[in-house]
Amino acid sequence: MRDFRFGFNFFDVADRASFVRRCREAEAQGYDIALVPDHLGGPAPFPTMVAAADATERLRVGGLVLNAAFWNAHLLAREVATADRLTGGRVELGLGAGHMKWEFDAARIPWEPFGARVDRMAALVEELRGLFAEPGYAERADREAAHDLTALAPVQKSGFGGFGPPLLIGGTGDRVLEQAVRHADIVGVAGAYQAPGRPPGTFLLGSAEQADDRVRFVRERAGDRFAELELNVLIQHVEITPDRRAFAERVAAELVPHLTPEQVLDCPFVLFGTVEQMAEQLRERRERYGFTYVVVHAPFVDAFAPVIEQLR
Repeated sequence: MRDFRFGFNFFDVADRASFVRRCREAEAQGYDIALVPDHLGGPAPFPTMVAAADATERLRVGGLVLNAAFWNAHLLAREVATADRLTGGRVELGLGAGHMKWEFDAARIPWEPFGARVDRMAALVEELRGLFAEPGYAERADREAAHDLTALAPVQKSGFGGFGPPLLIGGTGDRVLEQAVRHADIVGVAGAYQAPGRPPGTFLLGSAEQADDRVRFVRERAGDRFAELELNVLIQHVEITPDRRAFAERVAAELVPHLTPEQVLDCPFVLFGTVEQMAEQLRERRERYGFTYVVVHAPFVDAFAPVIEQLR
């Protein structure tokens, strides 16, 4: 059974001083990785990764997750390799198929059906692997040729078949999880599901039964490779409370009416209770689902920190 890893998601960068302070505090609290979503209106992923690594001693950095439709393979290879070198090999690349239609519209990128977006992501992974593995690619990167930035090679050789940094692919649908099993080192089991019949980007919180189904799907598709995969879960809310039942009833009534209080209590995508109870919940979820790479959103970094201490 894998040890736990803990991460947090950045949503904004107010100024350098507060950003550096947040990164250093998180590192001191025991977090292993700082992550950046890839959304318009939020911070640019790669400058944020490099700055977070520069502000800390050991914190790894990554994207959770980059929207594949935003990226050309050659341009992304350059970003990944440069960031991996500047951070001393601390980058983890996360990819997804994209889900916010308004962002595609604003960026003037054609909005395609989900299957086509997954195909685009899979093609991007294959192109990146080919670029990193191209004969002479790494050798060219060692030359003093600053003008030839496409020749840069990542420091790490653990992902992309041994040619690049670790790769995370996250999602909920069969097609994206099949790609994760095929290509990724880390599988992100997302806990927010597209609401049926609602506009793209309208989400419902997933249930324990849905998480069981998605992990079962990954396990079946992966076969013997399942033992090599790290499973990631993004916690949508963290709440320290002495009364789990009362909190679950309030959440079910006010925030997720599609779930019963009992389903909220069992939901692996939220975390609430005393610090000791939350630590025990994560141990149980590791046993039940295999979730060992746990990420919380930025507003919950401090609330979750005592749980990290319990689990260390």
